[in-house]
Amino acid sequence: MLTQIPTHLIAGPLGAGKTSLLRHLLRHKPQHERWAVLINEFGQVGMDLALLSEPSAHDISLSEIPGGCLCCVNGLPFQVGLGRLLRRAKPDRVFIESSGLGHPLQLLQQLDEPPWQGVLALQPLIMVLDSPALAAGRPLADAQQQALSRAGLLVCNKAEQLSEADRQRLRETLEFANICFTEHGALTWQQLPQRAAGQMGAPQPEARPGPPMLPALWLHQANWISAHQLQQSPYSVGWRMSPLEQFRLVDLQRWLAKATWVRAKGVMHTDQGWKAFNLLPERPPSWQDSLWRQDNRVELISAELPPVGELEAGLRAAVQSQ
Repeated sequence: MLTQIPTHLIAGPLGAGKTSLLRHLLRHKPQHERWAVLINEFGQVGMDLALLSEPSAHDISLSEIPGGCLCCVNGLPFQVGLGRLLRRAKPDRVFIESSGLGHPLQLLQQLDEPPWQGVLALQPLIMVLDSPALAAGRPLADAQQQALSRAGLLVCNKAEQLSEADRQRLRETLEFANICFTEHGALTWQQLPQRAAGQMGAPQPEARPGPPMLPALWLHQANWISAHQLQQSPYSVGWRMSPLEQFRLVDLQRWLAKATWVRAKGVMHTDQGWKAFNLLPERPPSWQDSLWRQDNRVELISAELPPVGELEAGLRAAVQSQ
């Protein structure tokens, strides 16, 4: 029976660096522990699973609940998703990354109630913040602002962009909280706030299965799977494509430059290899080599209703000719 599993909730606004923090934590996992990570995203495609997955990952199980915030799907999808992950992974430690548009306090309350009481040893909330945005006076969403005082740790990310005066102002503004400044989410799990938990599972040397492989979905590589949320702002548009579909990187960059979005994520098979991007409008574009090979994935989140047909036509125009 699974009992008293240390469980860390990671929250924070869009673009603050939650995925970067998780990636750093996973790369420094103790060899004797099994970890499970439940990822929630606002969009429908499930980008962070691709951005975090690494074939070399050992004793790490990943799962995702796309299409909303966890607090809005506190019924069957969340209960089933977390339950399946725990049964499959039998973890020594759990991380839950909530959507940047979610409500951290509501989720904390849910995780502290049945059926998770006694199963999860809920640890203090971790809030990842965009420190340059805070220093510039940009307000947080109400749900994020309300959670600040309950956080066990405020991770002020992107600190390389701050002056010492900026850091001091943030220390004074956030004096009620335990804060740390990070670059690219570089934080070890030992630095996370932790309450006394039950006995950890004994070390297990055997290999654990990695994230499940997606089934073959493409009878023809030109058949794309669309996943959009167009009912209310913020909107999301996304596509999944066969891994055989290859894109010209320069045309992908032009396509992104022409589109209007507040967040853009993707893992794409390009003429320069597999590339991942995780972009914000005010930040310089950054593309990184990726080990993901299961499919192409791209998603845009926008404040205004996007021209879906025009966006897909532009993306298809970037496909490398066979």
